[in-house]
Amino acid sequence: MGSNRKRMCIVLPTFNESENLKVLLPQIFQEADRITSHELHVLVVDDNSPDGTADTVRGLMDRFAGLHLLSGEKQGLGEAYKRGMAHALEHLAPDLIMQMDADLQHSPSLIPLFVSLAENGFSLVIGSRFVLGGSTPDFSFKRKMLSRVGNWMLRFLGGMPPIRDCTSGFRCIQADLLRQCDLSQLSTRGYSFQSSLLFELIRNGARVIEVPITFADRRIGESKLSLEDQVEFLLNVFRIRFRKSEEFIKFLLVGASGVAVNLGFYVLFSRGMGLPLEVASPIAIEISIISNFLLNNAFTFGKRASANGLKKRFLRFHLVAGAAGVVNFSVLLLLAKSFGMWDIAANLAGIACATLVNYVLNSRWTWKELEEKGAFAIDRVKD
Repeated sequence: MGSNRKRMCIVLPTFNESENLKVLLPQIFQEADRITSHELHVLVVDDNSPDGTADTVRGLMDRFAGLHLLSGEKQGLGEAYKRGMAHALEHLAPDLIMQMDADLQHSPSLIPLFVSLAENGFSLVIGSRFVLGGSTPDFSFKRKMLSRVGNWMLRFLGGMPPIRDCTSGFRCIQADLLRQCDLSQLSTRGYSFQSSLLFELIRNGARVIEVPITFADRRIGESKLSLEDQVEFLLNVFRIRFRKSEEFIKFLLVGASGVAVNLGFYVLFSRGMGLPLEVASPIAIEISIISNFLLNNAFTFGKRASANGLKKRFLRFHLVAGAAGVVNFSVLLLLAKSFGMWDIAANLAGIACATLVNYVLNSRWTWKELEEKGAFAIDRVKD
């Protein structure tokens, strides 16, 4: 391999993948001749597999000079990736790092295309099951729905940009972009790690392109997706949503000021001016809504450039406030009437849920987050 060429490293986490690696690793290194710009390396990060995965890799090292092995305790897919990426960046000095599954569900034939796209301005190339041309032919209806709903949740609730496959494990990343990212706080399990890493890459200005892939079912071994993975994924959606805690804190401060405005004007109208409750309260609520809108527009979401005009944002803010009110009231009734919870505690739970709905809808709809800075671009390769 020429010393003047750039380097790429495929980080391949494994646990009990000995039989798959006997097929996959020769297929990967067959692609080396098609990659003229980069010297190909593969780092297998094995979690002390009891099936002899590490021995299989050692047995292939004499055949493939670019093959490396890193062993460690089993701590989840995310920890394996973090350990592998850190090792690759420090010891192999790659220009590109690829993520890839070891279960033969990702086709090595796409590696040269990923590298070519990375060489032509895309700092993050994603192998996507859900763009035009991509497919999951062996997925059951249930699994397809789980994947679709999970990606929708990440985009709508988690605040991801319109990437179709946020949980793909087949990616090519510019090493310089990866070095800018803080991986230490990312989730450690499968889907959660992939979505957390994607958010961190985008936060650091990734230029993204999605490439359609056919994602077949694994032929050897068993899927390692557990109930714990699914629970962590759900929690991680909201962790991603609030990763930029400064914005959420501002939203809460504005909300608190709205409570003060509401109470203040209610006292003024009802006590100072003698207006009946039925008149004083709606006027005070409307004033607090206007106050909250103006403060959020200038303070919380002030850095965002929205395609919507001020009047449209104001109307949407009102509609969101109404939706949040319905959520608050519904949770209060459910907990108090159906579960016998103390009404004050039930109301506080309703307020918490309403606040979350309020923030997510306003962030994603009233003030469009995707148009905030234009710090990234998304393209798609089509058939």
